[in-house]
Amino acid sequence: MTITRRTALAGTAALFAAARAATPRGAFAQGATTPEVTKAVLGYIALTDAAPLIIAKEKGLFAKHGMPDVEVVKQASWGATRDNLVLGGAAGGIDGAHILTPMPYLIHTGRVTQNSQPVPMAILARLDLNGQGISVAAKHAALHATVDARPLKGVLTQESKVAMTFRGGTHDLWLRYWLAAAGINPDTEVQTIVVPPPQMVANAKVGTMDAFCVGAPWNDQAVHQHVGYTAAETGELWKDHPEKSLGMRGDWVAANPKAAEALTAAVIEAQIWCDADANKLEMCTIIGKRAWFNVPVADIHPRSLGQFDYGDGRKVENSPLLMKFWRDHASYPFRSHDLWFLTEDIRWGVLPQDTDTAKLIGEVNKEAIWRAAAERAGVKPGDTPSGTSRGTETFFDGKVFDPANPAAWLASQSIKKLAGA
Repeated sequence: MTITRRTALAGTAALFAAARAATPRGAFAQGATTPEVTKAVLGYIALTDAAPLIIAKEKGLFAKHGMPDVEVVKQASWGATRDNLVLGGAAGGIDGAHILTPMPYLIHTGRVTQNSQPVPMAILARLDLNGQGISVAAKHAALHATVDARPLKGVLTQESKVAMTFRGGTHDLWLRYWLAAAGINPDTEVQTIVVPPPQMVANAKVGTMDAFCVGAPWNDQAVHQHVGYTAAETGELWKDHPEKSLGMRGDWVAANPKAAEALTAAVIEAQIWCDADANKLEMCTIIGKRAWFNVPVADIHPRSLGQFDYGDGRKVENSPLLMKFWRDHASYPFRSHDLWFLTEDIRWGVLPQDTDTAKLIGEVNKEAIWRAAAERAGVKPGDTPSGTSRGTETFFDGKVFDPANPAAWLASQSIKKLAGA
């Protein structure tokens, strides 16, 4: 993709216009749109794609939409996020979260909860596209593994540890796809382990991990601290792939539909603001603060602009694979994308083969709330997707996912671990 100065300026101008429209101008009109509550407790992990929640709080956007008492609370891990969602805000946990897109489905079905107890969940928005990375330990740098992991085949063994952040989550699926495409079975040829995102670099430093997949800013920290290099940005596996979501407890959304809409509207406005290049430095400065991430701005800002230093001599300027918060329909929760995640979790045995994916997506994906929230946030109808599917998706290895035929996708994968019903 060639980015000219003219197209770059045009894109920036469009984002400036959207950002001006999203600037707080007082509380949202009262009446039928008034939120049922003024408070919600939202969890986040210290990852750059949590920025929309943090910016919505810092810039007063939750308050603008009638919810001044929203709390955005750091979580230690995705496991802690799950546990606090199960607990719920009323019992000292959280009502919703910045979350790995498959997790609401895994909680909703009880696949990852204590005693397999389902907790109804809802996805209100997608938070970003792209922005994750697969890092390889410095000890393997001479092999030059990139998006093509084949140089690692035969070098990685059953004693090798590759880390992700939550079983069945996005990082787990990116890591597994990368390995399997190279003929490396992630279940039998390596040890796949769980490490919370903020602990990835510290764990890599002790030399026990051979590779890991996590979101920004931790891949940049691995480069800056000389413990590894970025083999691939996940956008190289699947360009403009969906990543995190705004997930809420289903009972909270059912009891507070207008508040759910207001929360989503505030997050949409924050996403528009975050996606303007002129705001990236301020965004990174805010989220890098001790109160939020406690990470140097230099570890966040360059990649937010599409400036990638892979740490192995490769450097890219103005990459189209940068993290996107709003452009290219980044915020809209396409049901076709949820279907891909569910299909991959079936592929790896996290969900049973007989999972009724259409029913499940109908229960969890609340794209209608997103559309109402976008209107509330002042987004023009022509700037929202016309349907719930983004269509067929092509991956780096040439495989194509057709939402109309997920069974064909599973059949095309030579390495998989299908579970029984």
